[in-house]
Amino acid sequence: MRRLKKKMLRSLQPHSTDNIFIFALRLYSLFFIFSSLNSHGRLVDSHIFIYAGCSQEKYQPNSAFEGSLNSLLASVVSSAPQTSYNSFAMGNGSSTSTEGAVYGLYQCRGDLKTTDCSRCIESAVSQISLVCPYSYGAGLQLEGCYVRYEHVDFLGRLDTSLMYKKCSKSVSNDVEFYRRRDDVLADLQTATGFRVSSSGLVQGFAQCLGDLSSGDCSACLAEAVGKLKNLCGSASASDVFLSQCYARYWASGYYDFSSDSSSNQDQVGKTVAIIVGVLAGLAIVVVLLSFLRRALG
Repeated sequence: MRRLKKKMLRSLQPHSTDNIFIFALRLYSLFFIFSSLNSHGRLVDSHIFIYAGCSQEKYQPNSAFEGSLNSLLASVVSSAPQTSYNSFAMGNGSSTSTEGAVYGLYQCRGDLKTTDCSRCIESAVSQISLVCPYSYGAGLQLEGCYVRYEHVDFLGRLDTSLMYKKCSKSVSNDVEFYRRRDDVLADLQTATGFRVSSSGLVQGFAQCLGDLSSGDCSACLAEAVGKLKNLCGSASASDVFLSQCYARYWASGYYDFSSDSSSNQDQVGKTVAIIVGVLAGLAIVVVLLSFLRRALG
């Protein structure tokens, strides 16, 4: 009787071997994720966080707005493999309450491949709710893509608010550099969507959101270029992101002023991948030893 009771108690408790095996599988899944990110440098770059903005107003869990927002974000993820830009409006029908209305869009950088665009959007959508929990409005910019939603309709309405800027070290008394930079910025200012420009060693690109008209896009880029010059002055590289467009330029290589942080991020990713791989290997060894011990009785 006592032996039977012990067997029953043992069957009700979670098996340590099963727990270790599940733990090992999770470690291996993490290992493959880090491996894929580090074997595709472009994928790592497109996922670099730039900025996020969140509204102060918060919605209640299980509200009509949360239901509409979940539908919108699901539509964003499902649309990204087909097109690099799309906009949505949910819960704004005449037969429904305006409390559930939500408007949103996403856009990928113009030179991103479809697969990289889709992965970038998935990453942005997974982060936006974590960075801006229960917010009625939020925008999140990664290196390769952008996602935004609001409770009120903002689509197609020009907004040149400054969201983010970054300036590198200054270039002093380099007349040739300033001439080349101004040529690039003048060319970028004529963009109607995504545009890449170069002059000598100076390169740059600019992009407007897809909901802007060509006239509003030109006005937004003119504002962005003006801020690049006024806020960053003689910087050898700089970024300016407004609400509906951005412009960037750099000299002597691709993003000199951020290359250190990018390489550090890649190095951290490789280190984590190595650690995860070692832990996963140890977990598998423990599983095998546990099975052997049970088999030998």
